[in-house]
Amino acid sequence: MILAGDVGGTNTRLAFFEPGGRGLALRWSRTFPSREYAGLSEIVRAARDESGVRARSACFGIAGPVEGGRCEATNLPWRVDARELAHALELDSSQLLNDLEATAWGLATLGTDALRTLQEGEARPGHAGILAAGTGLGQAGLFWDGARHHPFACEGGHVDFAPSDEMEARLFLWLHERHGHVSWERVLSGPGLVNVYTFLRDAEGLRDADGLLYGETEHESGALAEDLPGGDPAAAIAQAGARGDPLAARALSTFARLYGRAAGNVALVYLARGGVYLAGGIAPKILSWLERPAFRAGFLAKGRLAAFLERVPVRVVLDDRVAVYGAARAAALELGIPDGEACRFART
Repeated sequence: MILAGDVGGTNTRLAFFEPGGRGLALRWSRTFPSREYAGLSEIVRAARDESGVRARSACFGIAGPVEGGRCEATNLPWRVDARELAHALELDSSQLLNDLEATAWGLATLGTDALRTLQEGEARPGHAGILAAGTGLGQAGLFWDGARHHPFACEGGHVDFAPSDEMEARLFLWLHERHGHVSWERVLSGPGLVNVYTFLRDAEGLRDADGLLYGETEHESGALAEDLPGGDPAAAIAQAGARGDPLAARALSTFARLYGRAAGNVALVYLARGGVYLAGGIAPKILSWLERPAFRAGFLAKGRLAAFLERVPVRVVLDDRVAVYGAARAAALELGIPDGEACRFART
């Protein structure tokens, strides 16, 4: 039995898979609220007790840089060590991957119904990239060796945010006053959407790339002002935008354009002829905004390289268990299960 996990700042998804002649069969899964537990081993024990299942091998994707089998989680007060996990949980082996590296491993297990195409582009072999906005902003690459993809981790979500117009320049200064270093994660994540909304709410006399004036025609609604202090403010903004709230809609359109800009950066950095994939929790929830012109305008806004980007496929990953599948695939390969079988999943 294989235990696979996707450890995020908000949720930890765990699942047990049984290897068989037709690939990996999902036997049990559950999502745990990460911050209600002191560490990953505590969650694994809870899953083991609830399911009654014990695993031989485990692999976890975790949000943060993994070095030497250890990780200081980026958005959790956890230190995770693969060897310590294996010892504490009586496992034969335990692996840690960056969560977006696990997502990259999981792409090959998905069917076409788990993907939504934003730009068809051209189907051709080559490197690919993943960008995932959620509690934070993750990024990973897939190196194409001429026959198959090899996932690799990076921390591209923390590179410097570079503004491209007056609105973004003022957003950068606004964020710099509050945080010092301004990374892409500050604008492209759940907290990033809240930052964008709050900035636009307080902006005056500001024009965006399309010449639209902020701060004169949109004002914060009373209903949204009441929703923001508690619960999930990013979700409240998304829900208000879906209802037609003008300021929330402007924030979501701006967020979608920023998502496009960052995805275009990924396409260029990796020369991603094989495509760019948008994963994470946010993209499926704001799919209607990503399908509007703002996202594609941001994606193609690369000057002389716009023609190259028009040929790059862009797809949204709809299955929020992709990193769990990827972790299971990586664990299966470690056990010597052929990749063809490790890519086949029987989902129940």
